[in-house]
Amino acid sequence: MKIHKNLSLKKYNTFGIDVCAKHFCEISSLETLSKALQLEAYSNKFIISGGSNMLLTKDIDALVLYINIKGKVIVSETEDDIILKVMAGENWHDFVLWTLDQNYGGLENMSLIPGKVGTSPIQNIGAYGVELKDSFTSCEAMEISTQKIKVFTKEECNFGYRESFFKNEGKGKYIIVSVNFKLTKRNHQLNTSYGSIDKELEANNITNPTLKDVSNAVIAIRQSKLPDPKELGNSGSFFKNPIVAVNVFEQFIANNPDAPFYKVSDNEYKIPAGWLIEKCGFKGKRFGDAGVHKNQALVLVNYNNASGKEIIDLAYQIIEEVEKQFNIRIFPEVNIIK
Repeated sequence: MKIHKNLSLKKYNTFGIDVCAKHFCEISSLETLSKALQLEAYSNKFIISGGSNMLLTKDIDALVLYINIKGKVIVSETEDDIILKVMAGENWHDFVLWTLDQNYGGLENMSLIPGKVGTSPIQNIGAYGVELKDSFTSCEAMEISTQKIKVFTKEECNFGYRESFFKNEGKGKYIIVSVNFKLTKRNHQLNTSYGSIDKELEANNITNPTLKDVSNAVIAIRQSKLPDPKELGNSGSFFKNPIVAVNVFEQFIANNPDAPFYKVSDNEYKIPAGWLIEKCGFKGKRFGDAGVHKNQALVLVNYNNASGKEIIDLAYQIIEEVEKQFNIRIFPEVNIIK
């Protein structure tokens, strides 16, 4: 187990924020993770994985554990479906592409989401009408205080919209080390009605799409709207789309009849946060090295050397202006490390 001192975390977070880890250790096995958690010389531990859903605003005065455990195993399969156990350090998009190469269905709509498999349940990641919970069966997590492995069922994860047990009651108590997925092997149920997938398929003269066709459509749409973190620091969608009660929605739509929306239930509606932010005039605006992406107002970007504080100051400015103009409060989807 090698422990580095005063290591820059710039390449370990997709925002490209240049903060320093006082101590840093790469974790490539469960045994190493267990031993690292027991190191009494380092009282504070900080977990980082893909670094795709966090905003670092200061140096980390702790032992940073970089979760990089790899591997994929078939748990069980039938003629119709398969259950895969995937270790936490696997890159999410690479894993999705691998499932498509095997003709396993269920994750194609979540192509090109940045990050790693281990952090996917924390946010209940999702895109284009599909969420992680739709294919999730269980996960294994190491309890930080005891180093014991606990299995969490879908019900125990308490998934919600970009929410889970691990983001709330379980925050700081567990480290997800593997995730089990149930994917289809045949009779795939394609979801192409959300967003612009159908239009993208039509533009490519695809009338009977395959899993890869749907994935390619999603990738093309995302690339047209979202910047590559390797080229422009960002964390994907910075804000959650607000879900509002019917009375709030009715007042909103009366004042903004051209606004897009999605009905969640008889009592709730989802309003695209990107539309709200764009209407407030932030799309494409730059504030020093922090800014709002020119193609997607949901995405905050680091143009070069923005600090975490500059990004979060911009986020709060956006939140206040949206609430002022629409009487709707939006909240960050990104985990802000203060």
